[in-house]
Amino acid sequence: MAKFLNTSATNYFLEELIKTAMDRLILISPFLKLNDRLKELLEDKNRLKIDVRLVYGKNELQPEEINWLRELSFIRTSFCKNLHAKCYLNEKSCIITSLNLYEFSQVNNNEMGVLLNRAEDSELYRDAYDEAQRIIRISDEVRMSLERISTADPHSEKVEEAEPETGWTKLTSSKLAKKLGISTKELMEKLTVAGYLEIKEDKHYLTPKSKEMGGEFRMGKFGPYFLWPESISVEPVEP
Repeated sequence: MAKFLNTSATNYFLEELIKTAMDRLILISPFLKLNDRLKELLEDKNRLKIDVRLVYGKNELQPEEINWLRELSFIRTSFCKNLHAKCYLNEKSCIITSLNLYEFSQVNNNEMGVLLNRAEDSELYRDAYDEAQRIIRISDEVRMSLERISTADPHSEKVEEAEPETGWTKLTSSKLAKKLGISTKELMEKLTVAGYLEIKEDKHYLTPKSKEMGGEFRMGKFGPYFLWPESISVEPVEP
């Protein structure tokens, strides 16, 4: 039978929901911002190789937190535009609440929630689970990374905080530079000399040549970036 939760009960049962997850854990919250207690619980789920999915609408992680999250291979993150739902599920129970993850374990806010048990509230649980899966399907899975791109182009200097998990054999400029053992600035220069990029008003643009060989410009959730085929050659061709 569904159970009403006040502030303290929401915090308690959310922690229990995370701790008792043995098969899967879905955490849907508008803000990706984690406190120390939640990090500790997620690290334990990762050690147990539990499938964890974090769905968020806005990333508020600090650089060190992004690096921390990158190391947790069993935790996947997804970005969902216009997300306002707060729903937390494991294979046995579900909490629908006003509590954001970053407010977890805090008692200064007045929160409400409802706890659903899969065994006793099977239809309600199924409806909530199906909606959670729909939100995951319309979300973009991202791989957390934090890489400063140093280039001569002041408009191209940015932080790539996340890249889509596409399965393509294409790399961002920073990843390609790392593979080739050169700096991103040097790579951008080589791509320009090779005719794959052109500079207009201090900005880099793809040329028709680069588009023919598969170069792409992307506007991601965390800013613009280029994608390049792994096999691209940036060395001058011998006459």
